[in-house]
Amino acid sequence: MPLTCTYREWILANLKNSAEISYSALTPTHFPAVLELGNRVQGEGYLNLENLTEYYQRGLKNGINAGIVAFYREQLVGFRLTFAQGQWDIDQWATPQDWGVAPASVCYFKCNTVDPAMQGYGIGSTLLSKAIDAARQQGSRAGLAHIWLASPGNSAFKYFSKNGGRLIKEHPNKWQYAAIYEGYDCPVCDDLCACVAAEMLLTFTDQ
Repeated sequence: MPLTCTYREWILANLKNSAEISYSALTPTHFPAVLELGNRVQGEGYLNLENLTEYYQRGLKNGINAGIVAFYREQLVGFRLTFAQGQWDIDQWATPQDWGVAPASVCYFKCNTVDPAMQGYGIGSTLLSKAIDAARQQGSRAGLAHIWLASPGNSAFKYFSKNGGRLIKEHPNKWQYAAIYEGYDCPVCDDLCACVAAEMLLTFTDQ
């Protein structure tokens, strides 16, 4: 049964016990909660049922699921979407000649989202660790991410760097196309999204 907004706010407003945080593989039953959290944190239009379904399928390979969700009690409070190696497009926002690993062995960390009320409990790092474990089992040797440099306090960049991510290149206007053509409403840009993405590589063999 879906939780009411009032109950959700009550849970997140009270002192948390990290022992009550649990993790599992992403399944379609989680989609409504993932859509709500993702669009609330990342900006309206960032996720929809169509692209989330595609992202979920890109995370499945060799019977292994690289999509991970986090719960506090019964409430979904975080998720990570990861594309298996060979199941994402290396486009103009990527610089494979500078990676130092074979592009065919690199997975893609599409999105990491944690409810702001649950930050500081290690959820983001645990989601990443579990996604890396799954990606390794799928055959990946490294993972690429485009980190949002406009996150409050540049927390996304700091978090990914702390976990071993290496800056490859900065890409201005990474999400502008989505803002123009896909209904994305950037949470920090007043007009057209001009946010910069940091292309970052995390090499698993260095962990």
